[in-house]
Amino acid sequence: MNLFGGTISNLENGLNYASLKNKTIAQNIANVDTPNYKAKDVSFEKMLQEAKVNGLKANRTDIRHYDFTIQQSTPGVFSYENFKYRSNGNGVDMDAQQASLAENTIYYNALVDRISGKFNTLNTVIKGGK
Repeated sequence: MNLFGGTISNLENGLNYASLKNKTIAQNIANVDTPNYKAKDVSFEKMLQEAKVNGLKANRTDIRHYDFTIQQSTPGVFSYENFKYRSNGNGVDMDAQQASLAENTIYYNALVDRISGKFNTLNTVIKGGK
């Protein structure tokens, strides 16, 4: 029995995504002057796909069945290998990184507000509506 109906765990996964994206953006900004550094990004779609695969559990009962394998990697993080923003080979666009950071901060704060509301609702239920 799932006590919270999965909502809190979904919000937790969203917070994990936003946190990973924030770390990736911070790494890009820190390496803005590093020659040949390639900008990295986090793909929500790749993280979602990995969550689907990791959530799939199956037993192989016959050799004719497909084998379910899970590949371990850093979820959703990829780099722009062929993109050069500067003449020194650096692929970090500072304006784009700052805009992405602002967007991600808004997303993260919205998730924090939502999970805080969920916990306040649970607290009210526990106290009996008082």
